[in-house]
Amino acid sequence: MTLERISIDPEVMNGQPCIRGTRLTVKRVLHILAQYKDRDELLKDYPRLDDDAIRDALLYAAASVEDRTEELSY
Repeated sequence: MTLERISIDPEVMNGQPCIRGTRLTVKRVLHILAQYKDRDELLKDYPRLDDDAIRDALLYAAASVEDRTEELSY
């Protein structure tokens, strides 16, 4: 898996995975995706994001999650 848009640099955001060339962490991108219902509105408010960056953030996050079942409490 090639994640060309993700970078990890100890000098940027304390080494958290980020969208290359930005200070947007993968975690922040996931939060943004959860908050916006309209993709065009999201891209207008975050012009440094594009479909490739969003896809790489989702792929990185998916690869980081362990395949195990957790009990959720509501």
